[in-house]
Amino acid sequence: MRLHCKRRHFPVWQAADPYVRLEGNEPMSAPKKLFIKTYGCQMNVYDSERMAEALGGQGYVETKSADDADMILLNTCHIREKAAEKVYSELGRFKGLKAEKPDLKIGVAGCVAQAEGEEIMRRQPLVDLVVGPQSYHRLPEMESKARAGEKVLDTDFPEEDKFEKLKNRPKAKRGPTAFLTVQEGCDKFCAFCVVPYTRGAEVSRPVSRIIGEAQELVERGVREITLLGQNVNAYHGEGPNGADWTLAQLIWELDKIDGLERIRFTTSHPNDMMDDLIEAHGTCKKLMPYLHLPVQAGSDRILKRMNRSHTAESYIRLIERIRAARPDILISGDFIVGFPEETEEDFQATLDLIEEVKYGTAYSFKYSTRPGTPAAERAQVEAAVADERLQRLQALLTRQQREVQDSMVGREVGVLFEKAGRLPGQMVGKSDYLHAVHVADCDRAIGDLARVRIVSSGANSLAGELIG
Repeated sequence: MRLHCKRRHFPVWQAADPYVRLEGNEPMSAPKKLFIKTYGCQMNVYDSERMAEALGGQGYVETKSADDADMILLNTCHIREKAAEKVYSELGRFKGLKAEKPDLKIGVAGCVAQAEGEEIMRRQPLVDLVVGPQSYHRLPEMESKARAGEKVLDTDFPEEDKFEKLKNRPKAKRGPTAFLTVQEGCDKFCAFCVVPYTRGAEVSRPVSRIIGEAQELVERGVREITLLGQNVNAYHGEGPNGADWTLAQLIWELDKIDGLERIRFTTSHPNDMMDDLIEAHGTCKKLMPYLHLPVQAGSDRILKRMNRSHTAESYIRLIERIRAARPDILISGDFIVGFPEETEEDFQATLDLIEEVKYGTAYSFKYSTRPGTPAAERAQVEAAVADERLQRLQALLTRQQREVQDSMVGREVGVLFEKAGRLPGQMVGKSDYLHAVHVADCDRAIGDLARVRIVSSGANSLAGELIG
């Protein structure tokens, strides 16, 4: 694994026409087809969109089928257990397709690409290019070299800004919600995490560039933007006056954009939940009452071994301050079960914290080793013990999630409609609290924001009726 990282600085690039025009009166060449499979977090979803845009300049349009593709890209994530092996397995499925279509180009992008580098090409010779998450703005050049028969690898941390290189996005209409990356990388070095090695040091985009991209998204039909970062509340981008801005200052600037109705952000670290951001949750109407704030464990001993730099008590007191600012806020979290050296007493402390905080939703995982991280070298908890603890923890989280959903019945919420439902006349959208809401006999269109009364609660969604 490559364990170096450095900060990046930022110049300008102009996107090319997505189609190649021939001389005289000849028609444009047919577009090539691009299939992208995205793994993992919302940031990878955002990155996949930008990679598709970058390759649009090479004449590519997206397809939903790998069988139709002229290029296949796997945008990988290194968070899940045995992530690299799953990528190699996926690549193995394309051997027959590559044999049938020798001109098919296959690439691996994202965090597994960054971590594995040349090993991917060694183990899977059918791969034509490997690109890390900080270099995907170089895909057009890499694709040209691959078309010429070269094997291309780029897992550098380049000096130029990939966002600025790809700033000229297509102006096509898009859905009502969008992700917008504002910060990348992490300086926390949690003992279980590969992000500092695969994404690099914390870097924040300048305010002006974020505002410009947000305005463009709104012009294309977006009404809700989720700000993304590996450690998003550590945002410290350059503001108009040259000083670093906080995430709260950025949110208030986004609040001024006409047509932008909702703002969210993820993922946050408890140590970077500053006073102005807590206050914004209580005073900024466009900032939704939902906060994903991972704690990972409830045992101070395990938190210290994780290098989390906060305690269970400090986390609970922080949640109290946030709820004092916004009493109805829904808190979401992350939990790792079976971390090296975790005892039953440590695990019980995690259950106790969950009981006290009461989560509206949460994500929980059994610890798995990541090569190159400190925790990988420690005494591991027996798999059967970790499995049993995970089942107990998830049962508690599921009960809390259902209790929060059931408490919504009878309440009025805002719903942003995103798609048609399965039943005739039904529409589906997200509430202020990020619950999926189904509304029958709905005369609203995709992108409409409406007041809805919740009438029932299901396993993973709510049902509502329009008000007025």
